[in-house]
Amino acid sequence: MIGPTLDTPLTRLTGVRHPVVQTGMGWVAGPRLVSAVANAGGLGILASATMTAGQLAAAIEEVRSRTDAPFGVNLRADAGDAGERVDLLIGNRVKVASFALAPRQELIAKLKDAGIVVIPSVGARRHAEKVAAWGADAVLVQGGEGGGHTGAVATTLLLPQVVDAVDIPVIAAGGFFDGRGLAAALAYGAAGVAMGTRFLLTSDSSVPEAVKRTYLGMSETVVTRQVDGMPHRVLRTELVDGLERSGTVSGLVRAVRNAARFKKISGMSWPAMIRDGLAMKHGKELSWSQVLMAANTPMLLKAAMVDGRPDLGVMASGQVVALIDDLPTCEELIDSIVTQAAEVVRALGGKLAETM
Repeated sequence: MIGPTLDTPLTRLTGVRHPVVQTGMGWVAGPRLVSAVANAGGLGILASATMTAGQLAAAIEEVRSRTDAPFGVNLRADAGDAGERVDLLIGNRVKVASFALAPRQELIAKLKDAGIVVIPSVGARRHAEKVAAWGADAVLVQGGEGGGHTGAVATTLLLPQVVDAVDIPVIAAGGFFDGRGLAAALAYGAAGVAMGTRFLLTSDSSVPEAVKRTYLGMSETVVTRQVDGMPHRVLRTELVDGLERSGTVSGLVRAVRNAARFKKISGMSWPAMIRDGLAMKHGKELSWSQVLMAANTPMLLKAAMVDGRPDLGVMASGQVVALIDDLPTCEELIDSIVTQAAEVVRALGGKLAETM
């Protein structure tokens, strides 16, 4: 379908047709979803935190076999092999490198020298100012409504702060699911929107159908620290309520078991996992118990998103889950968002003209 387009600094920077980004959700944002978003004109971001370097190389190759459109890869800035993965992106001429944390200044420079667009994700104005000063090309800012690791400030407050603070394109995340939200974000001065939960709930998502149906039947999310010691917005389920009631000791025992399971899946050695833990502790100023609990995140997400067992895992979700009741294709979703946004902008322009 060829519909309206919205030309923004984001579309010009990345070469995509529409200012709509699919976030790099672990276990969810694989080649199938990323390529579907790219073919629909949006910016798909491949999640690599749960992949080995070899798996990431294969995933990039698979995306390339499915689309000729630009796409991105999300990297863990604090990973011990972050430099190796940056080289992998450069060698494969990936268009966009996104980061969940601020990457080192030298990594930003290396990526930019290779012509790769660098887009870190932030949850505070000061973090946006830092990465902008270090040379980031754009920044993705997520408000507290968003799923997964999130902050306490609403998008409607955080977004204008960041837009006013930096001179690079700002992508708004947290609470977006339709064209009205895109129009509102553009009115705030953003260059586009990023969505996670909305793209998870598409027919192109590889998440098991039973899990998608669980999402569609839920309306309540909760921010818990019992998954990995940091604020994490997830669907409120019996498992999550049980985690909230569990004590510190049982949480640490569970984390040790999950660390061993993640070690087996990732192929990482214990020394490598310890090095990553040290980097995480330093970068986020976490306690050792929080670092240890971080092993829970990938395994509890995998139980639901890959194994199809929502009763045994957690399901990261933005608050917009309460407003979603369908599973469109990525093409249908993006076309509807951009069409509605264009209609809203035109309608507002007409109403304003009538009052002048």
